[in-house]
Amino acid sequence: MFFHMVLERNMQLHPRYFGPHLQEKLKSKLVKDVEGTCSGKHGFVVAVTKVDNIGKGLIREGTGFVTFPVKYQCVVFRPFRGEILEAVVTLVNKMGFFAEAGPVNIFVSNHLIPDDMEFQSGDAPNYTTSDGSVKIQKDSEVRLKIIGVRVDAAEIVNSDAGLAGKKCFDHTFARNEHNLDNCPVEK
Repeated sequence: MFFHMVLERNMQLHPRYFGPHLQEKLKSKLVKDVEGTCSGKHGFVVAVTKVDNIGKGLIREGTGFVTFPVKYQCVVFRPFRGEILEAVVTLVNKMGFFAEAGPVNIFVSNHLIPDDMEFQSGDAPNYTTSDGSVKIQKDSEVRLKIIGVRVDAAEIVNSDAGLAGKKCFDHTFARNEHNLDNCPVEK
């Protein structure tokens, strides 16, 4: 789910950037530092929409750097249990499949795939219904219901400790809702 939030951050700036364009430099540094990052508390920062306030700087002893408190508005993305997302399948194997919904990496276990779907190995591994009407394979679009998300201090990951990844919401568990609006559909 997407949220528009007001957040605060202390920004450090080197003295060489002091001058008439100080505020523009702080704004561009803020965008560079926070967009595309993940906070376990707030979620994945999609975009900074507005800088509300840049406070008075505090000189750090011995370094010359100045720390400025910055208050800004941003759009964040964070999945919740029970939320339904549309995703694109990235990998299919006999254990289930992985899919991506924006910054979210999702794992759907074969235990959560409907009983009428069977794993088919080969050049293009997939899960296919017994009548062949629905096929889940790489690049298929699927609709998923999130059934679990684990939050760590700096990232959101699944509750299965055996899986790890590099994106913000690594391997969120989901249940395939293949009967909603005829999803999943082959791309």
